[in-house]
Amino acid sequence: MSTQKVSLEALQKIRQHIKNALVLPESENHPKARSPQKTDVPEPSCLASLGDLFHVGDMPGMTLQMPNDRGQWFISATSPGGVLTKLPGLKLKSGIRLVSYLYRLDSDGSSMTWALPEALSTTALLENALETSRGEENPPEPQGRLANVMEAIEGDRSPMSFVIASIVRREFKELGALGKNRNWSHHQLIDALPAKVQWQWRTQTSNDLSPKVRLLAEGSAVLEFFTCRTVAPIAIFQHIDQYSAGEYQAKGVDRAVAIAQKIVRA
Repeated sequence: MSTQKVSLEALQKIRQHIKNALVLPESENHPKARSPQKTDVPEPSCLASLGDLFHVGDMPGMTLQMPNDRGQWFISATSPGGVLTKLPGLKLKSGIRLVSYLYRLDSDGSSMTWALPEALSTTALLENALETSRGEENPPEPQGRLANVMEAIEGDRSPMSFVIASIVRREFKELGALGKNRNWSHHQLIDALPAKVQWQWRTQTSNDLSPKVRLLAEGSAVLEFFTCRTVAPIAIFQHIDQYSAGEYQAKGVDRAVAIAQKIVRA
């Protein structure tokens, strides 16, 4: 068994890379009303074809749900799995594709990212799942989806691979979150208590807030890191992820351990 600390700077760089790779196009983040127009563009057969379609508006005779802010789920043209191509220690399993559905209602938004076999990721099959989605709480569930998106990831089991997996999982969940649905975006990674704040502690914890990974003998791992939520109520959060041997699905705990009582002005 061994415990390895991770520098805050490294963790911040990893997170920023992931965030940069998961940026959605403006047409999906903030859809604008489009006027129906005639076009000879055929219905796309795969996600790669969706990007161009989003620029032409709704097409008569098509059932494809285009980006909208009317509370109707639609398929994102973004490929979330691409974020793993330049991250060390992790990769997407062969024959698997990650697909995201987005939901927009006025200024709020959320998403659901699924992993599924490439053979089942055609636009026609993904679109079929839209027919059963009902509101934000019932996102589309495409045929053949894996129960957990992290089932689609494999890696070298190094300490850094677990750190990256924990950040990736949270960024996938936050992908497409807007307005009241944003959560992880308000958390700042820390390795020490922010200065000039009086804290009320809710849970006793170590004074060492640095990110750390503990590798266990049977191949499992435990990761701990801390964040400061920067919107009210301002709080210190402890994040603990436990990984079983041979997988990158984590049993995670995110809990507030201290609440800001007072901001001390200079």
